[in-house]
Amino acid sequence: MSDETTLTLFQQQELNRRRTTWLLAGFLVFFAWLGFGGDYIYALSTAHAPPAAQHHVWWFGIAMLAIGGALASYAYKTGAEKVLWATGAVEVVDATDDRQKQLVNVVEEMAIAAGVPRPRIWIIPDPDPNAFATGTDPQHAHVAVTQGLLDLCGRDELQAVIAHELGHVKNLDVRLMTTLAALVGAIVLMRDGASRIFFSGGRSNGGGGRGRGKGDLGPLVLVLLVVWIVSWILAPIITQLLAMAVSRKREYLADAMGAQFTRNPLALASALQKIDSADVPATHIKGGAAHMCIADPLGRRLSGHEGLLADVLATHPPMAKRITILKGMGYAQIKREGGIVS
Repeated sequence: MSDETTLTLFQQQELNRRRTTWLLAGFLVFFAWLGFGGDYIYALSTAHAPPAAQHHVWWFGIAMLAIGGALASYAYKTGAEKVLWATGAVEVVDATDDRQKQLVNVVEEMAIAAGVPRPRIWIIPDPDPNAFATGTDPQHAHVAVTQGLLDLCGRDELQAVIAHELGHVKNLDVRLMTTLAALVGAIVLMRDGASRIFFSGGRSNGGGGRGRGKGDLGPLVLVLLVVWIVSWILAPIITQLLAMAVSRKREYLADAMGAQFTRNPLALASALQKIDSADVPATHIKGGAAHMCIADPLGRRLSGHEGLLADVLATHPPMAKRITILKGMGYAQIKREGGIVS
C-alpha cells in the first residue's frame, strides 16, 4: 500500500491540490510543445525557401497555447458536468421509487458521517454495478451510481459504496480525477482534429520549394517531425495511464475511509465481491471515466491480478487484495468488540 495512506486528511487534500496544479501546468506545457514545436519544424523546413515563403510568425504555437489554456480552464470548471453527460446520468431530484428513496437516504446519512455537504445524486442507466464521485470540491460534488448497483446491493452494501465515494470527495480525489478525465477527452479531441487537418493538408502541398528544404536541415526536420507526430499519438495514452496510476493509489485510502464512515468494513467487502462477480457488460461508462469508478467497468481481468502488466494497464488495484484488507479490518473490529463485551 502507498505511503500516502499515512498522511493526514489535510495533507491528502493539499497533495491533491498540488497534483491538480501540476497536471494543468503540464497540460499547458504539452500544448506549447505541440504548437511551437510545429512552428519550429515548419521554420526549419522552409529555411531555404524564398523569404516570402519562409515561416516567420509562429502563429500555431500561439494558437495552441491559447487553446490549451482555454481547454484546461474549461476542463477544470466543467469536467464534472461533462463526465455525467458522457455516462448518460440522470439526476435524482424527487425520488420516484423505493430504490431511489433508499439511495437518497443513504447519501444523506453518509454525508453527515463524512462531514461534507450532501452531494447531488445521479443514476446511470447501466446494468453493470458501479459508482463514482466527481466534482471540484465537497461543495460542488456529485455521486453517481448505476441502476445495476441499486438492483444488486442491499442497504448496508449500498451505504458502504457511497461512503467509499464520499471518501474520494472528502480528500479531494474528485478534483484530480475529474480534471484528468476531462483532459483525456480534450487531448483525444485535439489529436483527432489535428490529424484531419494535417493529413488533408499534406495532400494539397505542392512540390515548389520542396527540394530547397532538403540539405543539412533535412535529417533534423525529419527527427523532430517524427517526435512531434509521436507526441500527438501518445498523448491520450500517456494521460490515460497517468489517470490509471493515480486512481490505483487512491482506492485503498477511499476503502479505508468508507469503512471508517460506516464502521462496517465487511459491508464494503461484500459489495466489492458482488460487483467483482457481476458478469454484465458496461453500456454507458466508457474509458474516459473508468478510472473514477469503484471498480473497472471495462473488464475486471487486469484489476484482478498483481504485477507489472496490471500496474501499467489496470485502472484499479487488485479487487481480491482490497477485499482481503477490508475483511481483515472487519474481523479485527469484531474481535475488539467481542473483547469489550466479554
